[in-house]
Amino acid sequence: MNQYVTGEAIRALREKIGYTQAELAEKLMVSDKAVSKWETGKGYPDITLLEPLAAALRVSVTELITGNAISNRNVSGNMMRSKFYVCPVCGNVFHCMGEAAIHCHGVLLKPEEAEPADERHRLQVEQVEDEYYVTVEHEMRKEHYISFIAAASSDRMNIVKLYPEGNAAARFKISGGMRIYYFCNRDGLFVQQVPRMR
Repeated sequence: MNQYVTGEAIRALREKIGYTQAELAEKLMVSDKAVSKWETGKGYPDITLLEPLAAALRVSVTELITGNAISNRNVSGNMMRSKFYVCPVCGNVFHCMGEAAIHCHGVLLKPEEAEPADERHRLQVEQVEDEYYVTVEHEMRKEHYISFIAAASSDRMNIVKLYPEGNAAARFKISGGMRIYYFCNRDGLFVQQVPRMR
């Protein structure tokens, strides 16, 4: 069974707010021995206890499961801070504007790190009336292809899913300066800033 919350995370959060094991146990209506087992990795809290446990430890369920604190900074819905998660099993693409614990096919996904384009993943952007026409010079075979192209502006995100044997191209309405993301199934996520065009 995969551990969905670590004892280390429970202990660290409990100590951060100054509870003893007995005090935390009392809040959850379990024994202090149960809390001790969780913290030493000899047992897990029942799944029905995740929400009450997170509330008692003053964190979200996501923070409890990932063990990562989520700072609640005002990001003003800025799509330029987007994160992409791609399942290595099925190729599903997930987009979010902040921290998330995303699982697909039983795998905890990590956000892809966007890199500047290299010679093999050069992006071409052309203005056609009120749209950007974006192309990537890249093979599109089942074994090696561009999975998606996305355009982010400060207030919107448009994602075009691509498939092998198709074209590595997409059209996006111009919305000021944009950041173009594109994902190669072998080499990962790339990003290129597109300045406002006239």
